[in-house]
Amino acid sequence: MLPSSNERERWNRKYRESPDSWREPDPFLLRAFSEYIRPLFPLGGHALDLAGGAGRHAIWLAKQGWKVTLIDIANAGIELARENAGSLASLVDFVEDDLSRFQAPQAQFDLVLAFFYLERRSFPEIVKAVRPGGLLIYKTLTRGQLELAGGPKDPAYLLEEGELPRLAAGLQVLFYREQIADKATAELVARKNSADTK
Repeated sequence: MLPSSNERERWNRKYRESPDSWREPDPFLLRAFSEYIRPLFPLGGHALDLAGGAGRHAIWLAKQGWKVTLIDIANAGIELARENAGSLASLVDFVEDDLSRFQAPQAQFDLVLAFFYLERRSFPEIVKAVRPGGLLIYKTLTRGQLELAGGPKDPAYLLEEGELPRLAAGLQVLFYREQIADKATAELVARKNSADTK
């Protein structure tokens, strides 16, 4: 894996080179919101957006009335997220941090989400960050990506078949799908048992 300073610069460069590419939320978040998030949390709640970059998901959730903590390693992404948030910035807490050392905050979240980010060692902390009754929404690339043009080719950043539900062990899987379309992805919606205090 790249040292965090190289990783930060790599993402800073991506955000600076194409700032308008990071505005639209992933369609999976929109589906998960209508099918799982809104029914459980009709009045909103507090979400944690891991590797949230330029804020495409955090800002969308803020528009739905959610308070969001966005964490990303790239200061250029954080700056872009603040700018893109506009008047919604008061609903988003922007945090620049290296998620490879992520530790769950004391306050647990109704919703934890991560899109196209994978740090396997952090999964116990990610699961811990979900409050009892809360949801984890996760989407990232699988090793099927090796057969497609473009995208990362380092297996460290690609899930093995069926790996994502195993990483989220201890949560109840509500939805899981692996597919190969324009990208090879795995999508997960999982819930922490209401009686679970971990």
